[in-house]
Amino acid sequence: MPKLKVEDLERIKAETKKASQLVEGSDWRARVTVHLGTCGIAAGAEKVYRALMEEIEGKKIRDVVVTTSGCAGLCSREPMVTVVLAGQSPVKYVDLDEKKIRQILNEHVLGNTVVEDSLLGVGCERTL
Repeated sequence: MPKLKVEDLERIKAETKKASQLVEGSDWRARVTVHLGTCGIAAGAEKVYRALMEEIEGKKIRDVVVTTSGCAGLCSREPMVTVVLAGQSPVKYVDLDEKKIRQILNEHVLGNTVVEDSLLGVGCERTL
């Protein structure tokens, strides 16, 4: 591996700062959680995550927070994401790919319209 130069470190720092702002934002309109458990990764969740991040970065969206979590318990329906718009119930989407996550971002996250064809359910899971 070649030795790193100061310019390389500055570039890495800038890239990391930009990525962490997308992930850790404070004033958010929406939070999108990509489920990256082993089953999700095997089903293509990393591609979904990358497509989502690229779309957010490309559109310069700063009020959408992207997080990750482990398995949501429905391995056969991976890749999955959970979308929470500020003040609304969570919405879980299943059987995703890069095209579907872009549609969810544009129609649900930005347009406040649930995407029915990828929808699993709306609301929180609760135990008594």
